[in-house]
Amino acid sequence: MKTRIISACALVAASIGTWSCNQSDPKPKGDYVQGVFVINEGNFSSNNGSLAFFARENTTAEADIFNIVNGQTLKGGIQGYAVSDEKGLILVDNSAAGQDEIQIVDANTMESLATIGSPDVENPRNVVVVDDHTAYVSCWGTTGTYPNFFVSNGYIAVVDLASNSIKKRISVAKGAENMVYANGQLIVGTVDYSGVNTLTVINTATNEVAKEISMIAAPNPIGADASGKLWVQAGLQVFQIDQASWINEKTITLSTDASKSAGNFALSNDKQTIFFNLSYYDANYVSQGQTYAFKVSDNAVDLSKPLINRVFTGLAVDPLQGLIYGAVTPSYAQAGYAVRYRTDGSVVDSVKVGIAPTGFVFK
Repeated sequence: MKTRIISACALVAASIGTWSCNQSDPKPKGDYVQGVFVINEGNFSSNNGSLAFFARENTTAEADIFNIVNGQTLKGGIQGYAVSDEKGLILVDNSAAGQDEIQIVDANTMESLATIGSPDVENPRNVVVVDDHTAYVSCWGTTGTYPNFFVSNGYIAVVDLASNSIKKRISVAKGAENMVYANGQLIVGTVDYSGVNTLTVINTATNEVAKEISMIAAPNPIGADASGKLWVQAGLQVFQIDQASWINEKTITLSTDASKSAGNFALSNDKQTIFFNLSYYDANYVSQGQTYAFKVSDNAVDLSKPLINRVFTGLAVDPLQGLIYGAVTPSYAQAGYAVRYRTDGSVVDSVKVGIAPTGFVFK
């Protein structure tokens, strides 16, 4: 009888343990757990940038969600947004010197948690979150007036997400701009009017500059393809680079027309295709052009077959659905649109968002 009681107790204990182990972690709560965030840069002189949000199944967006939740606007142009599991970082670039900031929010509720301002952050440009502990923000630093706009080196602000503070500033070239995190390294480009053609490689284990690479024009890192090769755009060419040796393995010319510009690069979900805009300004200074796609295995782009017969102020691919998102800016005084396309270039629908949409963050 005693043996039976012990066995029964052991069975109950084992069952409780199994039940406990099989319980999944509670799902995060909030209105912004899953969906699409739209970065609306706004009119720079008006400091009226915002974040919009909509669920993937919806065709209407919730405008200026930070204001809705916190009862205050972001007071600047919005240059970027990135999320970890717990936190989101909004880059706010005010037209007045000394008013720029990183607004740190709860990634699921959009509640403000902390603010990092000047002098730690001045002219923030791009943000990359590498894990739940660390994010990187490219900054121009203090700027002057034309023609001496870039008066000092740029820097990468290393954000400690545990303390919501800057733990280091890494000096890089003037006009530090777009960044990608690829193969354990942070790759930093420069804005095309900085006059600097240096691609900077940062070792994220030490937060030190590991390498500087001279390019033919201001470099714009795109990302790593399915084989782990890094793609970088410079001028009207793109380069496939091996990150172990830093040897350029392939060069693709996007156009031979010097009046055109290439931009808004995005990788497909399978990392086998690169989408981009090829644009120019007409006599009325209105941007014109097309959206193209090429396989990373290609050696040339067929310019006779645009994927979409228009250009955008932002381009991205949803990692969940695989749809292409194009940002449309009719003017800097009215709301823009997020237009969704299938990968064959056929349109799905459009969603009205905020002023001057330039980017998308998917969650």
